Amino acid sequence: MMRKCIVVSAVNIIEGGTLTALRDCLASAALSLPSEWEIIALVHDKKLVDQPRVRFIEIPDAKHSWLRRLYHEWIDFRRLSRELEPDLWLSLHDITPRVITRRQAVYCHNPSPFYQLPLREAWLEPKLWLFNNFYQYIYRAFIRRNQWVIVQQGWLRVVFEKMYGKLPIVVAHPSVTSPSHSEYPKAAFGKVVFFYPALPRVFKNFEVICEAAKILSSRGVSGFEIRMTLSGRENSYSKWLYKKYANVFGVLFIGLQNRIQMGNHYQEASAVLFPSRLETWGLPISEAKLYKKSLLVADLPYAHETVGSYDHVSFFPPNDAAELANLMQSIIENNWHPEGAKMDEPTKPFTRNWDELWRLLTDGL
Repeated sequence: MMRKCIVVSAVNIIEGGTLTALRDCLASAALSLPSEWEIIALVHDKKLVDQPRVRFIEIPDAKHSWLRRLYHEWIDFRRLSRELEPDLWLSLHDITPRVITRRQAVYCHNPSPFYQLPLREAWLEPKLWLFNNFYQYIYRAFIRRNQWVIVQQGWLRVVFEKMYGKLPIVVAHPSVTSPSHSEYPKAAFGKVVFFYPALPRVFKNFEVICEAAKILSSRGVSGFEIRMTLSGRENSYSKWLYKKYANVFGVLFIGLQNRIQMGNHYQEASAVLFPSRLETWGLPISEAKLYKKSLLVADLPYAHETVGSYDHVSFFPPNDAAELANLMQSIIENNWHPEGAKMDEPTKPFTRNWDELWRLLTDGL
C-alpha cells in the first residue's frame, strides 16, 4: 500500500474556538481518512490535542514573535516539507507557507482585516489594531500557491475576492460535536441564567451585556444572572470591564471554564447571549443550538449564517444595550416571542463539516 501524507500546520493555536477547530479537524482526519494516510500535525504543544493516530511535531518557539513565526512559515517549513514529503499541506491558521507539496490549502479564520476598529478598542487592545493593518498583507502573501482557500462563511468569500481577486475559495462550515447530555446533568436552578462564553477580546462586546444589566437593574428587574467567561485579570480589556461592571447586579465574572464546566453552564442557561461584533463563525451559537437553548445574538451577517435555520432566536443591533435589555426582560418575565431564522446554504463549493472538507482536499491525490 502506497504511503500518503498530510501535514496540518497549527503552530499558533493554543486556545478558544481555533483550538476546538484543530481538535475537530484532526479527529475527523483520523476517523475518515484511509489507513494509508499518515497524519502529521505541527503544533505549539502536543498536550493540547489527544489523537493517537496523529504524529505530532512540537514547534513551541513559533509563538515567541511574529518574526519567528514568519521564519518558520516561509523558511523552515520548506526544509521540513522536503523531509516529510507531504501530498497535502493544510495551514490551519491564515498564513500560506512556502512548502514543497503536491497540494496546498490554507484555512483563513481571522477576520481582523475586515473590522473597523474604534479608537477606544485600539487603546484597550493595540495588538488588534496591528492585526487590522498587518493581516491583509499576511493573507495576500503567497495565497495563490493554494489549490484551496478555506473560509467559514459566505460573506468572507465575498470580501476575500474583493480584496484579493478571484481565488479557489471553499466555504467550509465547521463541525460541531453533539453534546452527551448524560455527561452534563441539568442542575436545578432558581434564577434565569444568561450565558456568554467568549475570550476577553474587545470585539467580543461584553460591555453591551453589562450595560443591558444596568438597564434591567434600573427598571427593578431581578431574578437573573449573567455568566461571562472572563475573570477580569486576563488583559487590559478584561481589567477595564471588571473595574467598570463588577458591581452591577446580576453580572458574574466566572473565568475560563473547562469542557465539563462549559457543559453545565449550557445546561443551566435559559438563554445564550452572543453580541460579538466580529467572527468568522461564532462557535457558541452552534453549541447553544445543540443544547436547544434560546439565543440572543448580534444582528450581523456572520451571526445569521451561523444561526442558519432556528426557531428560538432573536437578533439585536450589537451596540443597542436597551434593545438587548428588552429581549432579556421578556425572557425573564416569560413573554419572549422569538423572531426565528431561516437561511439557505452558501453557493458551491461548500462543505457542511470536516468529513466533507477532507474529501474535497484529498480528492485525486
